[in-house]
Amino acid sequence: MSTTTFPPSDPLTWKQADADVHVATRDGEFAGFVEFDGTAHLVRDNHGTELGAFDSLDAARSALESRHEAHAQERSGPVSRSFRRRPRRARA
Repeated sequence: MSTTTFPPSDPLTWKQADADVHVATRDGEFAGFVEFDGTAHLVRDNHGTELGAFDSLDAARSALESRHEAHAQERSGPVSRSFRRRPRRARA
């Protein structure tokens, strides 16, 4: 049995979009954002799902990065049986 592995995911790239908004991308694709509402840093992923509220920007960024690492590990598991190539018999 062979196992297919994928390279580790690229780190998130952060840019400050506004005074209270930081946007994350990976490979040029939107990955999520952190918004400061005056009391906490709110994190949302690339689908708009709220990941939580954090006291610091660093903690909020770490939460989004952890989320992406977890998804990358889920995708890097063994290839399912349906995608494996079956050996073929030689024609006589």
